[in-house]
Amino acid sequence: MEETISLKELLETLKKRLLLIVSITVIAAIISGVVSYFFLTPIYQASTQILVNQKKSEQLYSANEVQTNLQLINTYNVIITSPAILDIVSKELDLNMTATELKGKITVGSETNSQVVNLSVQDENAKVAAQIANKTAEVFKQEIAKIMKVDNVTILAKADVGENPSPIKPQPLLNVAIAIVVGLMAGVGIAFLLEYFDNTIKNEQDIEKVLGLPVLGVIALIDDQKMEESVARRASRKSTGKDENIGA
Repeated sequence: MEETISLKELLETLKKRLLLIVSITVIAAIISGVVSYFFLTPIYQASTQILVNQKKSEQLYSANEVQTNLQLINTYNVIITSPAILDIVSKELDLNMTATELKGKITVGSETNSQVVNLSVQDENAKVAAQIANKTAEVFKQEIAKIMKVDNVTILAKADVGENPSPIKPQPLLNVAIAIVVGLMAGVGIAFLLEYFDNTIKNEQDIEKVLGLPVLGVIALIDDQKMEESVARRASRKSTGKDENIGA
């Protein structure tokens, strides 16, 4: 026999396991908050911008020259994070890091059809991140003239560190919000799982499902207090009736 679950049964299951769902959600939020605030190391980001454009005395540029610069950007993005550049950066800043380790901190990209390259560096120290970004841009500008035999790189903006820099990660509030959603979903899932594996018989509907037999009758439960009130009312009526008879 195919079993169907009504919306009322689902709501009753959630209501019955409400404490479990709320507990799991709160615990998940607390754990996420504690980990985000006290255990995860803040990461700061510093960015600089590089313009790829051939220097000319005149102000007019042909479409072919612009297209050439745009095509060079993909090559430059690779060269920026190559050992030819990063080894020099690491040595000049005395970072004691390999080019591969330094590359993991650097992100290079540009918008579509833009001649501006964005160079971002992430580090646990905001000042170090800015130093790496600026030094990488400087070294790249110097070395690209030797590597590509061109002089078409200009540093538009240097990375700067404010008075109170804010880390880009972790984001505690976002982490807590995600933890609440995940905890809520996990709590609801566990609640339905517990209800699914709960094979105890609770009512006449469960008897019909288990035995496959119709229920002929149900013995209702009578509350003790209501029983006492009913007996008291009967006794009161009997007492009143006897008094009326004696008076007659």
